[in-house]
Amino acid sequence: MLFSSIPFIYYFLPIVFLVYFLVPRKFKNFTLLVSSLIFYAWGEPKLTAVMLISIATGYVSGLILEKYRNTKKGRLILCLSLLLPVSFLVYFKYADFFIATFNSATGLSLPLLRVVLPIGISFYTFQILSYQVDVYRGTAAQRNPIDLACYITLFPQLIAGPIVRYTDIELQLKSRTHSTGKFASGVVKFTVGLGKKIILANTIGSFCAAFDGAADKSVVFAWVNAAAVALQIYFDFSGYSDMAIGLGRMLGFDFLENFNYPFISKSATEFWRRWHISLGSWFRDYVYIPLGGNRVAPARHIFNIFVVWFLTGFWHGAGWNFIIWGVFYAVILIAEKLLYGNFLAKHRVFSHIYVILITLISFTIFNRENMSDMLSYFSLMFGMSDAPFITAEALYYLKNYAVILLIAAAGSTPLMKRLTDKLPEKAKYILTPLFIVGLFALSTAYLVDGSFNPFLYFRF
Repeated sequence: MLFSSIPFIYYFLPIVFLVYFLVPRKFKNFTLLVSSLIFYAWGEPKLTAVMLISIATGYVSGLILEKYRNTKKGRLILCLSLLLPVSFLVYFKYADFFIATFNSATGLSLPLLRVVLPIGISFYTFQILSYQVDVYRGTAAQRNPIDLACYITLFPQLIAGPIVRYTDIELQLKSRTHSTGKFASGVVKFTVGLGKKIILANTIGSFCAAFDGAADKSVVFAWVNAAAVALQIYFDFSGYSDMAIGLGRMLGFDFLENFNYPFISKSATEFWRRWHISLGSWFRDYVYIPLGGNRVAPARHIFNIFVVWFLTGFWHGAGWNFIIWGVFYAVILIAEKLLYGNFLAKHRVFSHIYVILITLISFTIFNRENMSDMLSYFSLMFGMSDAPFITAEALYYLKNYAVILLIAAAGSTPLMKRLTDKLPEKAKYILTPLFIVGLFALSTAYLVDGSFNPFLYFRF
């Protein structure tokens, strides 16, 4: 079940809210747990067992780790406790990739396992891992299995993040505030996210699909499509994050923001402080810093960055394009630290152009499934193919999608927020409900009439 679907918005969500707000406080986490399991099992009931086994492992290991933390036995228990959820992630997400790579390297034809990927396994696995590590480091283990299972399965952030740390909502699991104002704020956040996903990301996605099916490609068409891909991924993912944060507020939880206008960055380093913030901070705290971070010799520091970005790329998907994408950013970030970071800081216009160029190249790598397709696309972008500079077909699609692309480009910056912040409070009080109702109605209309509603993060 997807957030951006009629069954979720008009059937599942109202029933969950009705039951959740009717039951006594002591049963609210249990209600959320049952609701989350139903939400998850809606499309793949058999794979729910994988998540439940991982949760049980996390719960038991947390109690044991608390008892033996800061001991040699505790370190061994930590390693063993991390093994099962990681094993599930490797098996379901990467087994076929490893087999295919082995076949390509050896010339053999070992059969692929073709296992079904449990939706959201990368997100809930990382939450379990962070919980186990945090308990080992000193956080009190959760003794109520319902509360821990509620945290891990919580449906607002289960399938597309943000990656919520146990330490961030530990107190909220026991006691959280529900209010009309907080619920209304959540509705606004959810509706804006829904609009991002349905109106912007899906419409831009149809432009990208038109490019892939176009008979006459051109250099201009390729560059505009690269920008469209970056915008589609941004509005799809940030839209889901906003919906998750909004749903959390409606249920009394405060999740941290996951995106902060990354396209206005002046360096790739800044871009990754603004893009998928929860993932970046997770790798920083659980991989980069334990490896030594930047408080090591220069060679080791470079190694640490490569490890983090190799894992970041591989986390995004089981494919060489994701690994290349991760390594690409590792090289860029190292170059900024060692070579031209100070130059970027002093030249704002150049730095913005640089970030946009890097972003378009990086998401082209991210979006191409194989090396030949990637190389062909770059040949087209940089005029090294036989394709013309521009064609009539490209002009046709540019004309038809120009408005939505311009709206998306403006929406990816703080421009609209700055304009609305300047409105008088009385105007906001009147216009905000009207805007949200209109946006919700328009999003619903798009859902009813449209058939193009992909879930880009199914691989996670």
